[in-house]
Amino acid sequence: QVQLVESGGGLVQAGGSLRLSCAASGRIFSINDMCWYRQVPGKQRELVAKITSGGSTNYADSVKGRFTISRDNAKNTVYLQMNSLKPEDTAVYYCNAEVLYRGGLYTWGDFWGQGTQVTVSS
Repeated sequence: QVQLVESGGGLVQAGGSLRLSCAASGRIFSINDMCWYRQVPGKQRELVAKITSGGSTNYADSVKGRFTISRDNAKNTVYLQMNSLKPEDTAVYYCNAEVLYRGGLYTWGDFWGQGTQVTVSS
């Protein structure tokens, strides 16, 4: 009923920048929190940044001052601007959204994107 599609990952040198995008589509009525997570092999998925429907943001300590999360509610899209990238930022990045969508009835659901690889070389 709802799909999240990420884009913008890739290979970058340390100190460089990348911008990730995640567009939600489907029978969406509204979206609450939108988040970015990341995961490296053998470790748990960790929350990187969150933005509420009202625009309030939270960040992991490891990315504060370097990453910026934003959203375009008209486009059902969330962004993650990543600056001053470090090798330890290398991971698969996933977007996540809490979505009110129309199935038979209006239903809240938690949806994930397929992930996009970010690799930072030293």
